[in-house]
Amino acid sequence: MKLMKISFAFFLVIFLSLSKAQGQGFENAGGYMDYIGKQNSNLSTIYLSYVSAVAHGKSARKVEKRRQEVLNAISDTRFNIQGMPPWKGDKSYRDSTVAYIKLLNIVFNEDYGKIVNMEEIAEQSYDAMEAYLLAQQKAQEKLGEAIERQNKTEQEFAKKNNINLVKDESALGQKSKIAGELNKHYDEVYLIFFKAFKQEGYLMEALNSKNIVALEQNKNSLEKFADEGLQKLKEIKPFMNDPSLLNACRQALMFYKKESSQMQVMTDYFLKEENFNKLKKNFESKPSSSRNKQDIDQFNKGVNEINQAMNEFNATNKDLNKQRTAALDEWNKTVNKFLDYYMPVQKKV
Repeated sequence: MKLMKISFAFFLVIFLSLSKAQGQGFENAGGYMDYIGKQNSNLSTIYLSYVSAVAHGKSARKVEKRRQEVLNAISDTRFNIQGMPPWKGDKSYRDSTVAYIKLLNIVFNEDYGKIVNMEEIAEQSYDAMEAYLLAQQKAQEKLGEAIERQNKTEQEFAKKNNINLVKDESALGQKSKIAGELNKHYDEVYLIFFKAFKQEGYLMEALNSKNIVALEQNKNSLEKFADEGLQKLKEIKPFMNDPSLLNACRQALMFYKKESSQMQVMTDYFLKEENFNKLKKNFESKPSSSRNKQDIDQFNKGVNEINQAMNEFNATNKDLNKQRTAALDEWNKTVNKFLDYYMPVQKKV
């Protein structure tokens, strides 16, 4: 079952020219800034298309082609911006934009390239998943810091040239902001869910191998993680006042907590099975002619006890399987609905 979700916060980019920058003259500083700023929508759309794709169920590797398209656009833009003339001898705005583009290339080429590779092992453990999401966060932080510096340079250029900047958040800008906030919320809730989900996997391995010691250890860990997760969920505010994701996670954790409490039934069965096998071996080792009434009564009692324990084991296991399916189905359904509703959809240009 695919439970992983990749999240890339999207930042509004304030630069870029995708064509005809070289050799072009500008009548005033406003036109100079406008030329750089107008290309924002082009690259922003590419970014948001990438974010939208992975957020709606496509893994980073499946949309690797789009990341390469972003890199190509960054490369083309870098050369175009480098070809722009300085404004009346002032190279600061142009050169800071070029420096920003270079950093953007590093982040998407190296940081996000690493993230694509990490995706393959992210589900193997909680630590791997946490590292995977942390790598995304660090990449996002690099972009955010670079954009802040670029904004500051733009403001300084406008001030020097008596240009009044109008703060107007575009539709793409609003989409990028929502995408970033949504990814942050989802990742926080997802890690809580994944920690218990992964621990239950270890519990199932112990159950299938009839390892009583491992069963007890993993049962206790699952109960602990479920309790910790339920407490953490209380501290998280609903996204857009919508508690559905939190509720689905809470429902899953409540199941895991219940499941851990019912593992005693499984442990009891394995212990009784072990004792019955010894009893059976001893009983069958005696010739039928030498078995007395006490031997037969003891064996029959053992048969009744193991049958009763097996029935309880099967009934409990069947009930847990049913509840597990319901909890995971509800989680996956809620995640898909939640992301589909709140994650901005941006078609590729």
